[in-house]
Amino acid sequence: MKSIKNHLSLIVALLSILFSIQVFIVVDRAINAYKEGLTSSYSIIVVSQKSIENATILDFNPLIGSATELTTDNVIKRLNTNMNNKNIELLKLSLPKFYKLQLKHYPSPDEIQALTKDILSRPSVTKVEDFAHNHDKIYKLLLLFKGVVSIFSVSIFVVTTLLIFKELRIWQFKHSERMNIMGLFGAPVWLRSAVLFRLAIVDAVISSFLAFGVFTYISINEFVIQQFSNIGISIVIFDRIEDFVLLFSVAIFLSILLAMLIVLGHKEEV
Repeated sequence: MKSIKNHLSLIVALLSILFSIQVFIVVDRAINAYKEGLTSSYSIIVVSQKSIENATILDFNPLIGSATELTTDNVIKRLNTNMNNKNIELLKLSLPKFYKLQLKHYPSPDEIQALTKDILSRPSVTKVEDFAHNHDKIYKLLLLFKGVVSIFSVSIFVVTTLLIFKELRIWQFKHSERMNIMGLFGAPVWLRSAVLFRLAIVDAVISSFLAFGVFTYISINEFVIQQFSNIGISIVIFDRIEDFVLLFSVAIFLSILLAMLIVLGHKEEV
C-alpha cells in the first residue's frame, strides 16, 4: 500500500509539471492567435499631399504588408449639404490622399514608433494615424497575461521538481540497505541504483500517458472549445504528436536527471 502511495505521489507531481507546461503552450498559442486576429483588424492611416504608388508605400518599411488608397467619396458625402457637382469636384482635388496600411504581424510599440518615423520621413506624407494609445494598452495586457502565466508555470515547475527530488530521496533511503549489500559484492553504482531509475522511468511513462489522456479529453471538450470560440480564437489545444513527444521527453529527462543527481550525491557521501 505504501509503495502505491509513493508511486502515486510521484506520478501526481510529474503530472503537475506536465500540466503547467501544456497550459503555458496553450496560452502562448492563444496569444499568438489573438495577435493574428488583431493584425487583420489593426491598420495605419497615412495622409499624403501627393498620390503614392502601392509599391513605393511597401518600401517604406518591411513591416507593411499591403496598402490601399481610400476614396474621398465617403468623406465628401458627410460634408455635402447643398454643394453642387462643381464644388464637389473642386473639393476632391483639394483633399489629400488617404492610404490604409495593413501590417504583416501585430507590432510592438517600438516597431510602431520606427514605422511611423519611416513613413513621416517621406516628403509628401503629412500625417500618420497609428492609434498608438489603444495599441499599447492591448499589447501590454497581452504581455502581462503571458508574464503571469509564465511565472505561475515556472513556480509550479520548481516546487514540484523539489518534491519529486525529495520523493526519490525517500525511495533511495528505503533501499539503501540493499544497495550497500550490493556494493559490498562489487556491484557498480548504476546497478545498485537500478530500482531508483526504474521507479523514475516507470512513473514518468505513466504520468506522460495520463497527461495524454487528460489533454486529449480537454482538447475535444465542447465547453473548452466554446470558450475559445467566444473570444474569436481557434487553436490546437493539444497536438497528440508534437505536444505529447515534448511532454514525454520532459518527464523522462527530468526523472532520470533527478535520479542521477541523487545517486551521485549518495556516492559522494559514501
